[in-house]
Amino acid sequence: MMSTMNDLTQTAEWQALQEHFEEIRDVHMRDLFSADTSRGETMTLQAVDLYLDFSKNRIDGETIRRLVALAERAGLRERAEAMFGGREINTTEGRAVLHVALRAPETESIYVDGEDIVPSVHEVLRKMSAFAERVRSGAWKGATGRRIRNVVNIGIGGSDLGPAMACEALKDFTDRSMTFRFVSNVDGTDIWEATQDLEPAETIFIVSSKTFSTIETLTNATTARGWLLSGLDADESAVRHHFVAVSTNAEKVEAFGIDTANMFEFWDWVGGRYSMDSAIGLSLMIAIGPARFREMLDGFHAMDQHFRTAPLDKNVPAILGLLGIWYGDFFGTETQAILPYSQYLGQLTSYLQQLDMESNGKSVRLDGSPVLVQTGPVVWGTPGTNGQHAYYQLIHQGTKLIPCDFIGFVKPAHAIGRHHDLLMANLFAQTEALAFGKTRQEVEAEGVPDHLVPHRIFAGNHPTNTILAPELSPRILGELIALYEHRVFTMGTIWGINSFDQWGVELGKALANRIVPELESEEEPLLAHDSSTNALIRRYRQAK
Repeated sequence: MMSTMNDLTQTAEWQALQEHFEEIRDVHMRDLFSADTSRGETMTLQAVDLYLDFSKNRIDGETIRRLVALAERAGLRERAEAMFGGREINTTEGRAVLHVALRAPETESIYVDGEDIVPSVHEVLRKMSAFAERVRSGAWKGATGRRIRNVVNIGIGGSDLGPAMACEALKDFTDRSMTFRFVSNVDGTDIWEATQDLEPAETIFIVSSKTFSTIETLTNATTARGWLLSGLDADESAVRHHFVAVSTNAEKVEAFGIDTANMFEFWDWVGGRYSMDSAIGLSLMIAIGPARFREMLDGFHAMDQHFRTAPLDKNVPAILGLLGIWYGDFFGTETQAILPYSQYLGQLTSYLQQLDMESNGKSVRLDGSPVLVQTGPVVWGTPGTNGQHAYYQLIHQGTKLIPCDFIGFVKPAHAIGRHHDLLMANLFAQTEALAFGKTRQEVEAEGVPDHLVPHRIFAGNHPTNTILAPELSPRILGELIALYEHRVFTMGTIWGINSFDQWGVELGKALANRIVPELESEEEPLLAHDSSTNALIRRYRQAK
Protein backbone atom coordinates (compact mmCIF):
# COMPACT_ATOMS: atom_id res chain seq x y z
CA MET A 1 0.00 0.00 0.00
CA MET A 2 1.23 3.48 -0.87
CA SER A 3 2.46 5.46 2.14
CA THR A 4 2.05 9.20 2.51
CA MET A 5 4.95 11.53 3.14
CA ASN A 6 4.21 12.25 6.77
CA ASP A 7 4.03 8.50 7.35
CA LEU A 8 7.35 8.15 5.55
CA THR A 9 9.15 10.39 8.01
CA GLN A 10 8.20 7.92 10.72
CA THR A 11 9.19 4.81 8.79
CA ALA A 12 12.27 2.70 9.29
CA GLU A 13 13.42 3.73 5.81
CA TRP A 14 13.32 7.44 6.59
CA GLN A 15 14.94 6.95 9.98
CA ALA A 16 17.67 4.86 8.38
CA LEU A 17 18.34 7.67 5.93
CA GLN A 18 18.46 10.18 8.77
CA GLU A 19 20.97 8.06 10.66
CA HIS A 20 23.04 7.63 7.51
CA PHE A 21 22.94 11.38 6.89
CA GLU A 22 24.41 12.04 10.33
CA GLU A 23 27.27 9.68 9.47
CA ILE A 24 28.06 11.10 6.03
CA ARG A 25 27.06 14.76 6.21
CA ASP A 26 30.57 16.05 6.92
CA VAL A 27 32.48 13.57 4.77
CA HIS A 28 34.30 15.35 1.97
CA MET A 29 34.17 14.16 -1.63
CA ARG A 30 37.97 14.09 -1.62
CA ASP A 31 37.76 11.29 0.94
CA LEU A 32 34.93 9.51 -0.88
CA PHE A 33 36.99 9.39 -4.07
CA SER A 34 40.12 8.31 -2.17
CA ALA A 35 38.20 5.47 -0.54
CA ASP A 36 36.78 4.29 -3.88
CA THR A 37 39.10 4.96 -6.80
CA SER A 38 36.62 3.46 -9.28
CA ARG A 39 33.79 5.69 -8.14
CA GLY A 40 33.90 7.82 -11.30
CA GLU A 41 33.16 4.74 -13.40
CA THR A 42 30.70 2.91 -11.15
CA MET A 43 28.48 5.82 -10.11
CA THR A 44 27.26 6.32 -13.64
CA LEU A 45 24.12 5.32 -15.51
CA GLN A 46 22.87 5.30 -19.09
CA ALA A 47 19.28 6.09 -20.07
CA VAL A 48 18.75 5.77 -23.83
CA ASP A 49 21.22 8.37 -25.23
CA LEU A 50 21.85 10.20 -21.94
CA TYR A 51 24.84 9.37 -19.76
CA LEU A 52 24.66 10.39 -16.10
CA ASP A 53 27.73 10.78 -13.88
CA PHE A 54 26.44 11.19 -10.31
CA SER A 55 29.73 10.34 -8.62
CA LYS A 56 30.36 13.95 -7.55
CA ASN A 57 27.63 13.87 -4.90
CA ARG A 58 27.87 13.66 -1.12
CA ILE A 59 26.76 10.05 -1.14
CA ASP A 60 28.09 6.51 -1.16
CA GLY A 61 26.57 3.22 -2.26
CA GLU A 62 24.69 2.92 1.01
CA THR A 63 23.03 6.29 0.40
CA ILE A 64 21.61 5.05 -2.89
CA ARG A 65 20.42 1.80 -1.34
CA ARG A 66 18.58 3.64 1.42
CA LEU A 67 17.10 6.22 -0.98
CA VAL A 68 15.83 3.42 -3.21
CA ALA A 69 14.31 1.72 -0.16
CA LEU A 70 12.50 4.97 0.63
CA ALA A 71 11.17 5.15 -2.94
CA GLU A 72 9.93 1.59 -2.69
CA ARG A 73 8.21 2.35 0.61
CA ALA A 74 6.59 5.43 -0.96
CA GLY A 75 5.19 3.28 -3.77
CA LEU A 76 7.03 5.04 -6.60
CA ARG A 77 6.72 2.09 -8.98
CA GLU A 78 3.03 1.63 -8.20
CA ARG A 79 2.24 5.31 -8.68
CA ALA A 80 4.16 5.38 -11.95
CA GLU A 81 2.11 2.43 -13.19
CA ALA A 82 -1.06 4.23 -12.10
CA MET A 83 0.00 7.20 -14.25
CA PHE A 84 0.92 5.10 -17.28
CA GLY A 85 -2.32 3.14 -16.84
CA GLY A 86 -4.56 6.20 -17.04
CA ARG A 87 -5.78 6.27 -13.44
CA GLU A 88 -6.94 9.63 -12.03
CA ILE A 89 -3.83 10.43 -10.05
CA ASN A 90 -4.61 14.18 -10.30
CA THR A 91 -7.14 13.76 -7.52
CA THR A 92 -7.93 17.45 -6.88
CA GLU A 93 -9.15 17.84 -10.46
CA GLY A 94 -10.37 14.28 -11.02
CA ARG A 95 -8.12 13.71 -14.04
CA ALA A 96 -5.74 11.16 -15.43
CA VAL A 97 -2.18 12.37 -16.08
CA LEU A 98 -1.19 11.11 -19.50
CA HIS A 99 1.38 13.32 -21.17
CA VAL A 100 3.10 9.97 -21.79
CA ALA A 101 0.24 9.15 -24.20
CA LEU A 102 1.22 12.10 -26.40
CA ARG A 103 4.34 10.23 -27.52
CA ALA A 104 3.02 6.67 -27.41
CA PRO A 105 3.42 4.74 -30.68
CA GLU A 106 0.24 4.09 -32.64
CA THR A 107 0.59 0.38 -31.84
CA GLU A 108 0.08 0.98 -28.10
CA SER A 109 -3.23 1.26 -26.25
CA ILE A 110 -3.85 3.54 -23.26
CA TYR A 111 -7.34 3.71 -21.81
CA VAL A 112 -9.15 6.55 -20.05
CA ASP A 113 -12.70 5.80 -18.92
CA GLY A 114 -12.71 2.71 -21.11
CA GLU A 115 -11.61 4.55 -24.28
CA ASP A 116 -8.30 4.00 -26.03
CA ILE A 117 -6.91 7.53 -26.39
CA VAL A 118 -3.90 6.70 -28.57
CA PRO A 119 -5.87 6.82 -31.85
CA SER A 120 -7.10 10.34 -30.96
CA VAL A 121 -3.52 11.46 -30.26
CA HIS A 122 -2.35 10.26 -33.65
CA GLU A 123 -5.36 11.74 -35.42
CA VAL A 124 -4.38 15.17 -34.08
CA LEU A 125 -0.73 14.54 -35.00
CA ARG A 126 -1.75 13.79 -38.57
CA LYS A 127 -3.88 16.94 -38.71
CA MET A 128 -0.97 18.98 -37.34
CA SER A 129 1.40 17.41 -39.86
CA ALA A 130 -0.86 18.20 -42.80
CA PHE A 131 -1.21 21.82 -41.69
CA ALA A 132 2.51 22.20 -40.99
CA GLU A 133 3.39 20.87 -44.43
CA ARG A 134 0.95 23.28 -46.10
CA VAL A 135 2.52 26.25 -44.31
CA ARG A 136 6.11 25.08 -44.89
CA SER A 137 5.52 24.39 -48.60
CA GLY A 138 3.71 27.67 -49.26
CA ALA A 139 0.44 25.91 -50.12
CA TRP A 140 -1.29 27.79 -47.28
CA LYS A 141 -1.91 31.33 -48.46
CA GLY A 142 -2.77 34.48 -46.58
CA ALA A 143 -5.80 36.59 -47.42
CA THR A 144 -3.95 38.36 -50.24
CA GLY A 145 -2.63 35.13 -51.77
CA ARG A 146 0.92 35.49 -50.45
CA ARG A 147 2.66 32.61 -48.73
CA ILE A 148 3.21 32.58 -44.97
CA ARG A 149 6.73 33.43 -43.83
CA ASN A 150 6.08 34.45 -40.20
CA VAL A 151 4.54 32.34 -37.43
CA VAL A 152 3.58 34.00 -34.12
CA ASN A 153 2.54 31.72 -31.25
CA ILE A 154 0.29 33.41 -28.68
CA GLY A 155 -0.10 31.61 -25.37
CA ILE A 156 1.12 31.75 -21.78
CA GLY A 157 2.70 29.34 -19.30
CA GLY A 158 2.75 25.85 -20.75
CA SER A 159 1.23 27.14 -23.99
CA ASP A 160 4.32 29.29 -24.51
CA LEU A 161 7.37 28.07 -22.60
CA GLY A 162 7.57 24.63 -24.21
CA PRO A 163 7.41 25.53 -27.90
CA ALA A 164 9.45 28.71 -27.35
CA MET A 165 12.20 26.75 -25.58
CA ALA A 166 12.18 23.95 -28.15
CA CYS A 167 12.21 26.30 -31.15
CA GLU A 168 15.38 27.87 -29.81
CA ALA A 169 16.89 24.55 -28.76
CA LEU A 170 16.30 23.08 -32.23
CA LYS A 171 17.05 26.21 -34.21
CA ASP A 172 19.56 24.28 -36.29
CA PHE A 173 16.70 22.12 -37.55
CA THR A 174 14.26 24.94 -38.33
CA ASP A 175 13.34 26.43 -41.71
CA ARG A 176 15.57 29.51 -41.65
CA SER A 177 13.50 31.17 -44.40
CA MET A 178 10.71 31.60 -41.85
CA THR A 179 10.44 33.73 -38.72
CA PHE A 180 9.06 32.33 -35.46
CA ARG A 181 7.99 34.56 -32.57
CA PHE A 182 6.36 33.84 -29.22
CA VAL A 183 4.07 36.19 -27.31
CA SER A 184 2.96 35.51 -23.74
CA ASN A 185 3.22 38.62 -21.56
CA VAL A 186 0.14 40.82 -21.32
CA ASP A 187 2.56 43.76 -21.34
CA GLY A 188 1.75 45.38 -24.68
CA THR A 189 5.46 45.62 -25.44
CA ASP A 190 5.55 41.87 -26.04
CA ILE A 191 2.98 41.82 -28.85
CA TRP A 192 4.31 45.09 -30.27
CA GLU A 193 7.88 43.80 -30.51
CA ALA A 194 6.70 40.50 -31.98
CA THR A 195 4.79 42.17 -34.82
CA GLN A 196 6.29 45.61 -35.48
CA ASP A 197 8.68 44.45 -38.24
CA LEU A 198 6.47 41.73 -39.79
CA GLU A 199 4.40 41.88 -42.95
CA PRO A 200 0.72 41.16 -42.09
CA ALA A 201 0.05 39.49 -45.44
CA GLU A 202 2.75 36.89 -44.65
CA THR A 203 1.98 36.27 -40.97
CA ILE A 204 -0.06 33.58 -39.26
CA PHE A 205 -0.95 33.50 -35.56
CA ILE A 206 -1.40 30.33 -33.49
CA VAL A 207 -3.61 31.11 -30.48
CA SER A 208 -3.10 28.47 -27.79
CA SER A 209 -5.65 28.40 -24.99
CA LYS A 210 -7.54 25.30 -23.86
CA THR A 211 -10.66 27.25 -22.86
CA PHE A 212 -10.02 30.17 -25.22
CA SER A 213 -10.66 32.46 -22.28
CA THR A 214 -7.20 33.04 -20.73
CA ILE A 215 -7.18 36.81 -20.39
CA GLU A 216 -3.52 37.38 -21.25
CA THR A 217 -3.74 35.19 -24.36
CA LEU A 218 -7.06 36.59 -25.56
CA THR A 219 -5.90 40.17 -24.99
CA ASN A 220 -2.80 39.55 -27.10
CA ALA A 221 -4.80 37.68 -29.74
CA THR A 222 -7.33 40.51 -30.01
CA THR A 223 -4.51 43.03 -30.43
CA ALA A 224 -2.93 40.80 -33.09
CA ARG A 225 -6.24 40.58 -34.93
CA GLY A 226 -6.52 44.38 -34.94
CA TRP A 227 -2.93 44.69 -36.19
CA LEU A 228 -3.64 42.23 -38.99
CA LEU A 229 -6.89 43.77 -40.20
CA SER A 230 -5.47 47.29 -40.02
CA GLY A 231 -2.32 46.25 -41.88
CA LEU A 232 -4.28 44.49 -44.60
CA ASP A 233 -7.06 47.07 -44.67
CA ALA A 234 -9.35 44.05 -44.67
CA ASP A 235 -12.61 42.90 -43.08
CA GLU A 236 -13.10 40.08 -40.55
CA SER A 237 -13.06 37.41 -43.26
CA ALA A 238 -9.27 37.76 -43.42
CA VAL A 239 -8.92 36.34 -39.91
CA ARG A 240 -9.50 32.75 -41.00
CA HIS A 241 -6.52 32.97 -43.38
CA HIS A 242 -4.15 34.22 -40.68
CA PHE A 243 -5.30 32.64 -37.39
CA VAL A 244 -5.56 29.05 -36.15
CA ALA A 245 -6.33 27.83 -32.63
CA VAL A 246 -5.11 25.17 -30.24
CA SER A 247 -8.16 24.82 -28.02
CA THR A 248 -11.14 22.73 -27.00
CA ASN A 249 -13.72 25.55 -27.07
CA ALA A 250 -15.06 25.55 -30.63
CA GLU A 251 -17.76 28.14 -29.85
CA LYS A 252 -15.32 30.79 -28.64
CA VAL A 253 -12.82 29.98 -31.38
CA GLU A 254 -15.50 30.52 -34.02
CA ALA A 255 -16.72 33.73 -32.35
CA PHE A 256 -13.17 35.08 -32.60
CA GLY A 257 -13.27 34.53 -36.35
CA ILE A 258 -11.15 31.38 -36.61
CA ASP A 259 -12.40 28.54 -38.80
CA THR A 260 -12.98 25.60 -36.44
CA ALA A 261 -11.59 23.34 -39.18
CA ASN A 262 -8.26 24.90 -38.15
CA MET A 263 -8.71 24.18 -34.44
CA PHE A 264 -6.31 21.62 -33.02
CA GLU A 265 -7.45 19.61 -30.02
CA PHE A 266 -5.81 18.61 -26.79
CA TRP A 267 -7.23 17.04 -23.68
CA ASP A 268 -7.90 17.51 -19.97
CA TRP A 269 -5.42 14.76 -19.15
CA VAL A 270 -2.60 16.93 -20.53
CA GLY A 271 -1.34 19.54 -18.07
CA GLY A 272 -0.12 22.80 -19.60
CA ARG A 273 3.49 22.39 -18.49
CA TYR A 274 3.51 18.87 -19.94
CA SER A 275 1.96 19.80 -23.28
CA MET A 276 4.77 20.88 -25.63
CA ASP A 277 4.53 17.53 -27.45
CA SER A 278 0.78 17.96 -28.03
CA ALA A 279 -0.92 20.39 -30.43
CA ILE A 280 0.61 23.11 -28.25
CA GLY A 281 3.79 22.29 -30.19
CA LEU A 282 2.21 23.21 -33.54
CA SER A 283 4.54 26.18 -34.02
CA LEU A 284 7.49 23.89 -33.31
CA MET A 285 6.24 21.34 -35.84
CA ILE A 286 6.02 24.07 -38.48
CA ALA A 287 9.54 25.17 -37.57
CA ILE A 288 11.28 21.78 -37.70
CA GLY A 289 8.84 19.78 -39.83
CA PRO A 290 6.63 16.80 -38.93
CA ALA A 291 9.40 14.19 -39.35
CA ARG A 292 11.71 15.93 -36.87
CA PHE A 293 8.78 16.49 -34.49
CA ARG A 294 8.12 12.76 -34.50
CA GLU A 295 11.80 12.12 -33.80
CA MET A 296 11.38 14.27 -30.70
CA LEU A 297 8.32 12.25 -29.68
CA ASP A 298 10.36 9.06 -30.09
CA GLY A 299 12.93 10.49 -27.67
CA PHE A 300 10.23 11.31 -25.13
CA HIS A 301 8.80 7.79 -25.43
CA ALA A 302 12.19 6.10 -25.09
CA MET A 303 12.80 7.90 -21.80
CA ASP A 304 9.25 7.08 -20.66
CA GLN A 305 10.02 3.40 -21.20
CA HIS A 306 13.31 3.67 -19.33
CA PHE A 307 11.57 5.29 -16.36
CA ARG A 308 8.78 2.73 -16.42
CA THR A 309 10.94 -0.40 -16.65
CA ALA A 310 14.46 0.22 -15.31
CA PRO A 311 15.18 -0.94 -11.74
CA LEU A 312 15.11 2.03 -9.39
CA ASP A 313 18.83 1.83 -8.65
CA LYS A 314 19.53 2.00 -12.41
CA ASN A 315 16.75 4.46 -13.22
CA VAL A 316 18.16 7.85 -14.19
CA PRO A 317 15.05 10.04 -13.55
CA ALA A 318 14.41 8.24 -10.26
CA ILE A 319 18.02 8.63 -9.09
CA LEU A 320 17.98 12.36 -9.93
CA GLY A 321 14.71 12.75 -8.04
CA LEU A 322 16.00 10.86 -5.02
CA LEU A 323 19.14 12.99 -4.96
CA GLY A 324 16.83 16.03 -4.94
CA ILE A 325 15.12 14.60 -1.84
CA TRP A 326 18.51 13.90 -0.24
CA TYR A 327 19.71 17.47 -0.60
CA GLY A 328 16.41 19.28 0.02
CA ASP A 329 15.15 17.30 3.00
CA PHE A 330 18.38 16.22 4.66
CA PHE A 331 20.99 18.86 3.77
CA GLY A 332 18.31 21.60 3.69
CA THR A 333 19.21 23.02 0.27
CA GLU A 334 16.59 25.30 -1.23
CA THR A 335 17.65 25.74 -4.86
CA GLN A 336 18.68 23.64 -7.85
CA ALA A 337 20.89 25.05 -10.61
CA ILE A 338 20.44 23.67 -14.14
CA LEU A 339 23.50 24.60 -16.22
CA PRO A 340 23.34 23.62 -19.91
CA TYR A 341 26.56 24.07 -21.86
CA SER A 342 24.78 24.88 -25.12
CA GLN A 343 23.82 28.33 -26.35
CA TYR A 344 20.72 26.82 -27.96
CA LEU A 345 19.41 25.82 -24.52
CA GLY A 346 19.07 29.42 -23.39
CA GLN A 347 15.42 28.91 -22.39
CA LEU A 348 15.72 25.42 -20.94
CA THR A 349 15.97 26.57 -17.34
CA SER A 350 12.92 28.84 -17.68
CA TYR A 351 11.02 25.83 -19.00
CA LEU A 352 12.22 23.62 -16.16
CA GLN A 353 11.36 26.32 -13.61
CA GLN A 354 7.69 25.95 -14.51
CA LEU A 355 7.89 22.17 -14.80
CA ASP A 356 9.39 21.79 -11.33
CA MET A 357 8.13 24.78 -9.36
CA GLU A 358 4.52 24.69 -10.57
CA SER A 359 4.41 20.92 -10.11
CA ASN A 360 6.05 20.55 -6.71
CA GLY A 361 5.56 23.98 -5.16
CA LYS A 362 3.01 22.52 -2.76
CA SER A 363 2.59 22.52 1.01
CA VAL A 364 -0.23 19.98 1.41
CA ARG A 365 -0.38 16.27 0.69
CA LEU A 366 -2.84 14.45 -1.53
CA ASP A 367 -5.19 14.06 1.45
CA GLY A 368 -5.06 17.80 2.24
CA SER A 369 -2.92 17.49 5.35
CA PRO A 370 0.25 19.60 5.70
CA VAL A 371 3.59 18.49 4.31
CA LEU A 372 6.03 18.54 7.21
CA VAL A 373 9.21 18.63 5.15
CA GLN A 374 10.59 20.99 2.50
CA THR A 375 9.22 20.47 -1.02
CA GLY A 376 10.09 21.90 -4.46
CA PRO A 377 13.38 23.77 -4.95
CA VAL A 378 13.86 27.13 -6.64
CA VAL A 379 15.18 26.21 -10.10
CA TRP A 380 17.53 28.58 -11.89
CA GLY A 381 20.54 28.81 -14.19
CA THR A 382 21.81 29.99 -17.57
CA PRO A 383 23.80 28.42 -20.40
CA GLY A 384 27.47 27.76 -20.71
CA THR A 385 30.39 29.82 -19.58
CA ASN A 386 28.36 33.01 -19.10
CA GLY A 387 27.31 31.92 -15.63
CA GLN A 388 30.93 31.28 -14.68
CA HIS A 389 31.50 35.04 -14.85
CA ALA A 390 28.36 35.81 -12.84
CA TYR A 391 26.95 33.58 -10.09
CA TYR A 392 29.48 30.71 -9.98
CA GLN A 393 31.35 32.80 -7.40
CA LEU A 394 28.50 32.21 -4.97
CA ILE A 395 28.33 28.49 -5.76
CA HIS A 396 32.08 28.03 -5.20
CA GLN A 397 32.79 30.28 -2.23
CA GLY A 398 29.44 31.44 -0.89
CA THR A 399 27.62 30.23 2.21
CA LYS A 400 24.90 28.26 0.43
CA LEU A 401 24.96 24.65 -0.73
CA ILE A 402 23.57 24.55 -4.28
CA PRO A 403 23.24 21.21 -6.10
CA CYS A 404 23.94 21.66 -9.83
CA ASP A 405 23.11 19.69 -12.95
CA PHE A 406 25.58 20.22 -15.80
CA ILE A 407 24.35 19.29 -19.28
CA GLY A 408 26.78 18.89 -22.16
CA PHE A 409 27.02 17.45 -25.66
CA VAL A 410 29.88 15.51 -27.24
CA LYS A 411 29.33 16.87 -30.74
CA PRO A 412 29.01 20.62 -31.26
CA ALA A 413 26.13 22.16 -33.15
CA HIS A 414 28.75 24.05 -35.16
CA ALA A 415 32.34 22.82 -35.31
CA ILE A 416 34.19 26.14 -35.29
CA GLY A 417 37.87 26.04 -34.38
CA ARG A 418 38.56 25.21 -30.73
CA HIS A 419 35.24 26.49 -29.40
CA HIS A 420 33.64 23.21 -28.41
CA ASP A 421 36.70 21.76 -26.70
CA LEU A 422 37.03 24.97 -24.70
CA LEU A 423 33.32 24.84 -23.80
CA MET A 424 33.46 21.22 -22.62
CA ALA A 425 36.76 21.77 -20.81
CA ASN A 426 34.99 24.41 -18.77
CA LEU A 427 32.11 22.06 -17.99
CA PHE A 428 34.42 19.28 -16.78
CA ALA A 429 36.63 21.74 -14.88
CA GLN A 430 33.72 23.28 -13.02
CA THR A 431 32.42 19.95 -11.74
CA GLU A 432 35.95 19.01 -10.66
CA ALA A 433 36.51 22.35 -8.91
CA LEU A 434 33.15 22.23 -7.17
CA ALA A 435 33.77 18.70 -5.90
CA PHE A 436 37.38 18.96 -4.75
CA GLY A 437 38.06 22.66 -4.26
CA LYS A 438 41.50 23.88 -3.25
CA THR A 439 42.87 23.42 0.26
CA ARG A 440 44.86 25.89 2.35
CA GLN A 441 47.96 23.76 1.85
CA GLU A 442 47.55 23.84 -1.91
CA VAL A 443 47.08 27.59 -1.93
CA GLU A 444 50.11 28.17 0.32
CA ALA A 445 52.22 25.86 -1.86
CA GLU A 446 51.55 28.22 -4.77
CA GLY A 447 53.30 31.01 -2.86
CA VAL A 448 50.19 33.10 -2.30
CA PRO A 449 50.81 35.87 0.28
CA ASP A 450 49.46 34.99 3.74
CA HIS A 451 46.85 37.72 3.78
CA LEU A 452 45.35 36.43 0.51
CA VAL A 453 45.32 32.74 1.40
CA PRO A 454 41.81 32.71 2.97
CA HIS A 455 40.41 34.38 -0.14
CA ARG A 456 41.93 31.77 -2.46
CA ILE A 457 40.68 28.65 -0.63
CA PHE A 458 37.84 26.68 -2.25
CA ALA A 459 36.02 24.43 0.19
CA GLY A 460 34.75 22.05 -2.49
CA ASN A 461 32.25 19.34 -1.52
CA HIS A 462 29.61 20.99 -3.72
CA PRO A 463 27.40 18.34 -5.37
CA THR A 464 26.98 18.10 -9.13
CA ASN A 465 25.45 15.75 -11.67
CA THR A 466 26.81 15.66 -15.21
CA ILE A 467 24.50 14.67 -18.06
CA LEU A 468 26.27 13.97 -21.34
CA ALA A 469 24.51 13.40 -24.66
CA PRO A 470 25.98 12.73 -28.12
CA GLU A 471 24.46 15.89 -29.65
CA LEU A 472 21.53 18.25 -29.36
CA SER A 473 18.89 16.80 -31.69
CA PRO A 474 15.08 16.56 -31.65
CA ARG A 475 15.24 13.03 -30.25
CA ILE A 476 17.68 13.93 -27.50
CA LEU A 477 15.72 17.05 -26.55
CA GLY A 478 12.70 14.76 -26.08
CA GLU A 479 14.75 12.44 -23.88
CA LEU A 480 16.05 15.34 -21.82
CA ILE A 481 12.62 16.87 -21.17
CA ALA A 482 11.08 13.51 -20.29
CA LEU A 483 14.01 12.89 -17.93
CA TYR A 484 13.13 15.99 -15.93
CA GLU A 485 9.39 15.30 -16.10
CA HIS A 486 9.93 11.95 -14.39
CA ARG A 487 12.44 13.43 -11.94
CA VAL A 488 9.70 15.84 -10.82
CA PHE A 489 7.23 12.95 -10.61
CA THR A 490 9.62 10.96 -8.42
CA MET A 491 10.05 13.80 -5.95
CA GLY A 492 6.31 14.54 -5.82
CA THR A 493 5.60 10.89 -5.11
CA ILE A 494 8.09 10.80 -2.21
CA TRP A 495 6.49 13.92 -0.74
CA GLY A 496 2.98 12.54 -1.24
CA ILE A 497 1.79 15.66 -3.09
CA ASN A 498 -0.18 16.25 -6.29
CA SER A 499 2.38 17.36 -8.89
CA PHE A 500 -0.33 17.94 -11.50
CA ASP A 501 -2.54 20.75 -10.25
CA GLN A 502 -1.62 24.43 -9.91
CA TRP A 503 -4.14 26.16 -7.69
CA GLY A 504 -1.42 28.57 -6.62
CA VAL A 505 -1.72 30.50 -9.90
CA GLU A 506 -5.44 31.19 -9.43
CA LEU A 507 -5.69 33.67 -6.56
CA GLY A 508 -3.59 36.43 -8.11
CA LYS A 509 -5.44 36.05 -11.44
CA ALA A 510 -8.82 36.31 -9.71
CA LEU A 511 -7.76 39.45 -7.84
CA ALA A 512 -6.37 40.97 -11.06
CA ASN A 513 -9.76 40.51 -12.73
CA ARG A 514 -11.28 42.44 -9.84
CA ILE A 515 -8.70 45.25 -10.06
CA VAL A 516 -8.84 45.78 -13.85
CA PRO A 517 -12.20 47.63 -13.82
CA GLU A 518 -11.00 49.69 -10.88
CA LEU A 519 -8.04 50.89 -12.95
CA GLU A 520 -10.11 51.54 -16.06
CA SER A 521 -13.19 53.14 -14.46
CA GLU A 522 -13.96 56.73 -15.49
CA GLU A 523 -15.44 57.33 -12.04
CA GLU A 524 -13.46 57.08 -8.84
CA PRO A 525 -13.99 53.44 -7.76
CA LEU A 526 -14.97 52.38 -4.27
CA LEU A 527 -11.93 50.38 -3.18
CA ALA A 528 -12.14 47.59 -0.61
CA HIS A 529 -8.64 46.13 -0.68
CA ASP A 530 -6.02 46.47 2.03
CA SER A 531 -4.62 49.98 2.64
CA SER A 532 -1.46 49.27 0.60
CA THR A 533 -3.29 47.98 -2.48
CA ASN A 534 -5.87 50.79 -2.26
CA ALA A 535 -3.10 53.40 -2.14
CA LEU A 536 -1.25 51.84 -5.07
CA ILE A 537 -4.40 51.80 -7.21
CA ARG A 538 -5.12 55.47 -6.41
CA ARG A 539 -1.54 56.50 -7.17
CA TYR A 540 -1.58 54.65 -10.49
CA ARG A 541 -4.91 56.21 -11.50
CA GLN A 542 -3.70 59.70 -10.63
CA ALA A 543 -0.38 59.30 -12.43
CA LYS A 544 -1.64 57.77 -15.67
